[in-house]
Amino acid sequence: MADIQREIERKYEATDPDAGAPALPDLTTVRGVHAAVPRGTHDLDAVYYDTADQRLARHAVTLRRRTGGTDAGWHLKLPVTEDVRDEIHAPLSPAVPRTLLALTRSRTRGAALVPVVRLRSARDLVHLLDADGTLLAEVSVDTVRADRLTDGDATTGWTEIEVELAPDRDPALLDALDKRLRKAGLRRSASASKLARALAETAPHAPPATAPPDPHRGTAAEPVLAYLTAQRDALVLLDPAVRLGTHDSVHRMRVATRRARSTFRSYSRVLDRTATDHLAAELKWLAGELGVDRDAEVLTERLTAHFAELPRPHLVGPVRTRLRTWANARRGGSRRRLAALLNSRRYLALLDSLDALIARPPLRPAAAKDPAKAIHRAARKDFDRLADLIEEAFRQPAGPARDQALHEARKKAKRLRYAAEAALDTLGGPAKRAIRGAKDLQDLLGEHQDGHMTRLTLRELAAQAHAAGESSFTYGLVYGHEESRAARYEAELPAAWEAAERATRALRGTR
Repeated sequence: MADIQREIERKYEATDPDAGAPALPDLTTVRGVHAAVPRGTHDLDAVYYDTADQRLARHAVTLRRRTGGTDAGWHLKLPVTEDVRDEIHAPLSPAVPRTLLALTRSRTRGAALVPVVRLRSARDLVHLLDADGTLLAEVSVDTVRADRLTDGDATTGWTEIEVELAPDRDPALLDALDKRLRKAGLRRSASASKLARALAETAPHAPPATAPPDPHRGTAAEPVLAYLTAQRDALVLLDPAVRLGTHDSVHRMRVATRRARSTFRSYSRVLDRTATDHLAAELKWLAGELGVDRDAEVLTERLTAHFAELPRPHLVGPVRTRLRTWANARRGGSRRRLAALLNSRRYLALLDSLDALIARPPLRPAAAKDPAKAIHRAARKDFDRLADLIEEAFRQPAGPARDQALHEARKKAKRLRYAAEAALDTLGGPAKRAIRGAKDLQDLLGEHQDGHMTRLTLRELAAQAHAAGESSFTYGLVYGHEESRAARYEAELPAAWEAAERATRALRGTR
């Protein structure tokens, strides 16, 4: 089983490259640091693995096999934010462990991982302690030699200082140490990692590549493709988190698939649907697979909260046990099933198709025109569809027909919101207001839909209880509470709809 650690660190180098190796200043002058205790010199030897075309490095992901020091083994580092990475450890073995191979698959797409760089470091380690002797941070001065293992045998070397925050310590300490290090003549390293620096400094000599001008700049295609790219990147980034069971990662991946699919529909005058419909269908498939457990989880949490709020005399019969049994029966195998999904050829082909579409988008003539006009048109189309469903719901009496119309309206409110998100960089304030208005409406309709599904579940549980000779009193009581909630949501709907209509006017180009 892989071991996961959250790593918060910063790297530094000398401001003047000709001044020699950077020296570590006295860090006990930093507030809260009581002592700087030397922990000796450690010899580290690590071989870094990547695909032949460096797909991991392009995503700021590093995979290494290290010997020496206190943490020998396989290390996979996944970026979280600028200074934060999740480091997954696995024991030493001759080949890359299967767990780590799986966690890189959204980046490698099955391409072979080969040794690319060998780094040997002499690490002088210092522990920063507070007045109680508690570890605050590890500071190391690393003298590095890097040997490229592909494209020749180039070698480079440098010395850098690394500051890593101890677990559960205040990140503000890094800022305080940063000031002291800069005052001593150091600067943040220009490279995100040792591997990135090694690859850059040992790369075969070639004229510097210049990025071609963006052919879509200033056109309607620019915001649409940027939004699609962000969703593709979210899928790739969230893939390891879903495999590791990180909280809310499945939900966020599901949202990314919906956003991408919604973009194809909203901006069909920019991207040709004859080329995107198949990909939209694959995104719908992925969202459905990811949602196998999610819907049951939402209902279970809602009913658990209901039962917790009831006075004890109102809990008649084994209601909690019956709910757990119902929830367990609807679980889809969870981690193992999700791993099979993310390892499937169909899923990896979907990612490849997204890459291909972004690289060579199927643009229609409107894609070359003014982006604001394309956004206004898309938003008006989505709004009109939403308006039709809201009006249909208002015409229906309370019951299944109204519930269905409001459920469909919720989907269209999401689409309008996603269309506004794609317009954020282009329209700014009007897009922000539209996002808020559409989200408020979506949230209200979502609560209504969750209540509808909860009532259906309560009827199912009550029928099971009755068949088993148990009382259905508690299920009926909670059903009545949900009916009251639904009536309140429906009473709030006209005001929420009016607010959404006002908030989206500028996005729709309407006075």
